[in-house]
Amino acid sequence: MDTSGIETALEAAEASVAGGGGVGGTGFWPAVNAVKRDPALVETHADRIARIDRAAFERWALLTVPVAVGTALMVVGTLAGLGLVWWAYGADRPWNGLLLLAGTGATMTTTHGLAHLAVGWSSGMRFTHWFIGTIGRPQPGVKVDYATYLRTPARRRAWMHAAGAVMTKLVPFFALPPALVMDAPGWTVAILVVVGIGTIVTDVLWSTKSSDWKKFRREMGFSETT
Repeated sequence: MDTSGIETALEAAEASVAGGGGVGGTGFWPAVNAVKRDPALVETHADRIARIDRAAFERWALLTVPVAVGTALMVVGTLAGLGLVWWAYGADRPWNGLLLLAGTGATMTTTHGLAHLAVGWSSGMRFTHWFIGTIGRPQPGVKVDYATYLRTPARRRAWMHAAGAVMTKLVPFFALPPALVMDAPGWTVAILVVVGIGTIVTDVLWSTKSSDWKKFRREMGFSETT
């Protein structure tokens, strides 16, 4: 896509969002991909792209909260999950296993987005909201400010996307040693192993095509062309 095509696509996206629609079918994302390939185009269009992206996001997301509020809630949720794990050490069977699984589930939910946030922030990206996208996908996510995203090197953008997926894979396996130490029921260990392996299988079959690992591969591809 050449410069005039980028301009046309961004104008169409602005008009669609202003009219209450989204950016689908406007050529917005092909234009964004074209901008990513040229640092000069990034400087020209990053702020405009970010405004369009944010407006479309605010129309799409089911629920949003400011990034500071959401981050505080996720940190509290993580501490609560770890607190359940700590509580499990002093509980009798089978309650120790149930508490450990509850704490692990809570921690998996909260640390996914926190990992994106931490790696992105350390790479120079900034974030605007935490959000729930749809009822069908209720896991909380964190919304990047697209201007800072575009101005960050592609390889760092890729690892920001990967960070959440990696964290989600690690948490169930991190819970295995506590399960053994506290002598949790055998089914606790089995569930943790199944969940851990299941997240890996899910990534291979799904995330590489439509989620974090797809975005990782996309941005790594841009790192080879810029």
